[in-house]
Amino acid sequence: MILNYIFYNYGSPFQVSLFFRFTSLHDACKHQFYPKHFFDFLLMVFSHYNKAILENGLPVVTEYIPSVRSISLGVWIKAGTRFEEYKHNGVAHFLEHMMFKGTRNRTSKEIAISLESVGGNLNAFTTKELTCYFAEILDENLRKAVNVLSDIICHSTFPPKEIEKEKTVVLDEIHALEDTPEDLIQEYLVEKVFHNHPLSWAILGHEKSVKNLERDNLIQFYGDNYSPQNMLIAAAGNIDHMRLVNLLEKSFKLLPPNFKNNFKAPNSFGFGEHIYHKPINQAHVCLGMPSFAYNHPKKYELLVLNTLLGGGMSSRLFQNIRERYGLAYSIYSFLDFYSDSGLFGIYLGTDKRNLGYAIELVEKEINLIVQRTVSKKVLQEVKSQLKGNLMLSMESTANRMARLAKMELYMDGYEEIDRIIEKINNVSADSVMEAATSIFIKNRLLKILFIPQN
Repeated sequence: MILNYIFYNYGSPFQVSLFFRFTSLHDACKHQFYPKHFFDFLLMVFSHYNKAILENGLPVVTEYIPSVRSISLGVWIKAGTRFEEYKHNGVAHFLEHMMFKGTRNRTSKEIAISLESVGGNLNAFTTKELTCYFAEILDENLRKAVNVLSDIICHSTFPPKEIEKEKTVVLDEIHALEDTPEDLIQEYLVEKVFHNHPLSWAILGHEKSVKNLERDNLIQFYGDNYSPQNMLIAAAGNIDHMRLVNLLEKSFKLLPPNFKNNFKAPNSFGFGEHIYHKPINQAHVCLGMPSFAYNHPKKYELLVLNTLLGGGMSSRLFQNIRERYGLAYSIYSFLDFYSDSGLFGIYLGTDKRNLGYAIELVEKEINLIVQRTVSKKVLQEVKSQLKGNLMLSMESTANRMARLAKMELYMDGYEEIDRIIEKINNVSADSVMEAATSIFIKNRLLKILFIPQN
């Protein structure tokens, strides 16, 4: 009775104990649900986190959230832009689009209305390293969401007519990006920082590569990357882990392992100044430099540094360049983490006449962070801001699902939120300066400038 009481109160109503969740020990072993270490056993029993591996090798991670009535369910594939060939640049993103254009069982319209008709949402996105297909649904519609996601992942047909139509859609997407200087300049920054490396390639591709894509290219990329060992399914919300595992076991009949990983770590980075004259009214500036990978031990120092420098209205860049001098409406810093590298960037938009002075002030703020330790009071405020943003993001099942997936894909395991808070609390003024010194190196700084033509 005491054991059941503990398990019930520290687990979920569906999960009385690790072993009681299965109808038999055979069922547990079939899904490889046994933990490798005693710590993992305690984590899975006393938290709402669970992990299983399907018979075909596909990992499944879930987080039960008893306070909600919804579920976010995502299928994650390590198949982003960096795994493409340059002549087929954009194929990962284009394939993501084509997954919604018809399967053996559904037309594109039937896919579109499948979850919207029950108040849900079905969507996808592609990044430099990952592609994700996700559903947000009420908990009562879990079976339907699994059925739809498995259908588009396992049974898409890539109709030739739809491929030609979708090329026009993606080309319009490329043109829309070119009409948005704030986004486009950040694309240029990534391209120049990671020059001659697949991380520098555009997620959307370029006009020539998209126009030249053929159905065989999609099938080849699918076959090389969409295999169980290269994928992960993550879910967060009012989820019964074993019910999801059983549904997935019946639905995700994927191709046998055949993925070919052309993964190469970047070994050189661009620097210097690159100026482009554009038909725009405002000057845009992006400064950047290579930084840390997702699982780097100084990751939390970098997050604190980003918050301090350009993470909100109280940040140094905003307070100095916008509030004190009125030189920019939009100014902020940002981070991109990859599996083996990263990017620290700063963006601002300003009048062409103020461009030189604005850049000078940004570089001054960078130098101050490297030369002078932040005060104890300011550091505490920045860490509180970072922790608050993190906790507020946990109110979203979609954010929780993405967090689960990224921890599994980049860190090979789950980390409790309290442990992350502890790591932020352990960041010191000296360790922030050390992180800043290691990335803010003058001869590694890269500048992209968009200047109005007139």
